[in-house]
Amino acid sequence: MHKPELLIPAGNLEKLRTAILYGADAVYTGVEGLSLRTGSAEMTVEDLAQGVNEAHLKGVRIYAAVNTFSRNADLDQAKKIIPKLATIGIDAVIVSEPGMLRLIKSLAPQLPVHLSTQANTTNLEAVRFWQDQGVRRIILGRELNLKEVGEIAAAVPEMELEIFIHGAMCMAYSGRCYLSAFRNKRSANEGDCSQPCRWEYLLYESTRPSDPFIIEEDERYSYLLSSKDLCLIEYLSEVLASGVTSLKIEGRMKSAYYVAVVTRTYRQALDTLMRQKEKYKCRQEWIDELGTVSNRGYTAGFAFSEEKINETNQEIKYIQTHEPAGKVLNYDTENKRILFSVRNRIKIGDCLEILLPENIVAIKIISITDRNGNNLSEAHSGSEIYIPFEHEIQMGVFARQQINNHS
Repeated sequence: MHKPELLIPAGNLEKLRTAILYGADAVYTGVEGLSLRTGSAEMTVEDLAQGVNEAHLKGVRIYAAVNTFSRNADLDQAKKIIPKLATIGIDAVIVSEPGMLRLIKSLAPQLPVHLSTQANTTNLEAVRFWQDQGVRRIILGRELNLKEVGEIAAAVPEMELEIFIHGAMCMAYSGRCYLSAFRNKRSANEGDCSQPCRWEYLLYESTRPSDPFIIEEDERYSYLLSSKDLCLIEYLSEVLASGVTSLKIEGRMKSAYYVAVVTRTYRQALDTLMRQKEKYKCRQEWIDELGTVSNRGYTAGFAFSEEKINETNQEIKYIQTHEPAGKVLNYDTENKRILFSVRNRIKIGDCLEILLPENIVAIKIISITDRNGNNLSEAHSGSEIYIPFEHEIQMGVFARQQINNHS
């Protein structure tokens, strides 16, 4: 059984450092102005250079997404940034379309190229085509099941393959719309689209059926097509049996706390699988742990089906049992206390869980002191405080509390 790469999202340096701390083998991030995410999940070349240095010291790889669907106006910026990415030592770049690939081959031919899931790669001949273009790795379309993934891996063993194993999904997988198949059993991907996205929709309140209103998208978006989140932690043996190289977590827009929880959970599961092999069994504690962070409910997506359209979630609201209390900034060995950056309000008497990479330590807050030595009864988000703790602890780890733990 080969050891797969655990690939973690990082939209900024804090998330990158968190991913490294909790066990990522590799990290991917957006390049400012050239990725399919907003500025809050992209990094400047300067930050990327810093991240590369820190990651490489820990043996962690960094992949830079330049996977925007480029327009002519984007090309000048791409021409400036691509050579810089090669200079700072990025391990690979992620692209979506031929134009960006051509630029990279011209300006920085030494840069390894990964092909984004946005390129809709779903068959053997497509993989071979991109192989001919010099692509080293392909992130396969999410709509493929593991049987199909395994067929591709067996037929083109020299190509690195990457698949998503966890995170949010939408109905338009890999840029392909499934709305028509979902509503009318007519697949747009087979040339039979009924164009339901162009229809006018009405919403009826059950007690007032004669008073409908048109569904429109406002600044908070609409929630009619709310997919469950992907989660394959129970099926890691089957995932590895498919022959993939890299297991990818979605979530460059997610918080550093989310990165901490998901990374440490999959790291523990993968390490256990590699040790135990055929005797491996997914632990309930890992499944429960993934339920502590915000999610829409979990699904295996297309992993075991050739026909299944992904499940939507009738319970639109996000689900989570815990929230981040804060992060450890330092440990005061002389006074045996943690310097703690608060993310959500905490008070004396609260019970926290400190998420160490290998285990979870529970503590009860018996006192709170600010940086000036003042005793506090509670602390709010943004403040830095001291909390007594007997044992030295590494900086950067997160602490959390149950959501109903405080009022």
